[in-house]
Amino acid sequence: MKPGPTFFIALRYLLGRAREGGRYLRGAAAGIALSLIPIVVTLIVADGMIRGITDRYLELGTGHLQVYNHFYPGEIEEAAAALKDFPGVRGVWAEQQGVGVLVGPQGKTGAAIRAVDPSFWEQRAGQEYLEILSGTIRLDSPGEVLLGEELARTAGLEAGDTVRIMTLRLNDEGRNIPRLMPFTVKGIVSSGYRELDSLWCIMSYEGGRQFLSSRLTVPYLIVKIDDPYRKADEMLVSFYQKLGLGFGIYTWKELQRSQYSSYESTKQLLLFIMAIIVVVAAVNVSSATSMLAIERSRDIAIFKAFGAAPRETSRIFIYASLLTGLLGAVLGISLGLLIAVHINPLIRCLEGILGFFFWDQVRILDPGYYLQDIPIIIDWTTVFLIGIFTVLCSILASWFPARRAGTISPMDLIRRPRGGLF
Repeated sequence: MKPGPTFFIALRYLLGRAREGGRYLRGAAAGIALSLIPIVVTLIVADGMIRGITDRYLELGTGHLQVYNHFYPGEIEEAAAALKDFPGVRGVWAEQQGVGVLVGPQGKTGAAIRAVDPSFWEQRAGQEYLEILSGTIRLDSPGEVLLGEELARTAGLEAGDTVRIMTLRLNDEGRNIPRLMPFTVKGIVSSGYRELDSLWCIMSYEGGRQFLSSRLTVPYLIVKIDDPYRKADEMLVSFYQKLGLGFGIYTWKELQRSQYSSYESTKQLLLFIMAIIVVVAAVNVSSATSMLAIERSRDIAIFKAFGAAPRETSRIFIYASLLTGLLGAVLGISLGLLIAVHINPLIRCLEGILGFFFWDQVRILDPGYYLQDIPIIIDWTTVFLIGIFTVLCSILASWFPARRAGTISPMDLIRRPRGGLF
């Protein structure tokens, strides 16, 4: 029997009437589809969360690369001039960081002080990821600061208020001396991620040089390139060749290694658990194939009576399981993609429904740990591999009952009562 008719018979079994055994295959396909929906949604949501958080750290925080002058830290601006016109570089900014205590109407709170050129926040990435909640983002003088939304709420500050910031400096004897200075809150900003908004106190680079102790903080360069996810390591080597000895250069992968690895490990663990569910659903194809062989025992006898080899008979059921896995994979992946693409409005709708019944604001994704809006990132390669994995599991699960059906003699099939094939 040629592969074409064999495949057609398998397709007829899948799409045929329920009493002819098709209900078993379609039921197995439905089980596979239901198991694939959560794994596809989990994949896209996890990728979106990881990419969204990472992009915010890269574009608003660490940059794509950081450059330190270990020999002459105070001359870091000279390296900026050498890198600004470097091919593939989008921008270079000098920054100095420190820690301090903000004193506001509602008390004191710690903050990470970032002193960077104001143009860093006015670039395209800053406009895309940084939302101005009140006031303005422009810092016209060293005595003005921007506060993250959560930090401002904790300290009880609003745009236009005066905040006092305390830091430490070293005197000539090497002792820590507290330093308290007033600043005007020029604006309240949000990155959409509370972990960042609860820390940042932003001032101009000149304001940082006047306020932060040069003996306790080290200035460095934030460098942004065209393709940080694929060319960061390549640019690292080029920067070393350009700047020479005495400079320390670090990519975002090194600066965010622990956090990024934690995100990826969590994602892989979730996908592994979901993959086990897919394997269990694919095993149902084995039962469906066995029941189909029982229902179609007379057909098997006729095939063999007309000279069909055991391998050809087994191939019919292998094709049936392949089509079952393929149908389940297509339906499950399609529904998973449909849900994942509309995940943000679905979450808002579900939060509204739960809030209506419980008379309280319900947060499915706590903005303290997750993004307020999940970016939609579809990894088509992984989605395709999930589909292939599902189909292969279906074929492997049905291999034994298919071979069993092909090895029984036609006379045994005719003599045995219905339902006694196995």
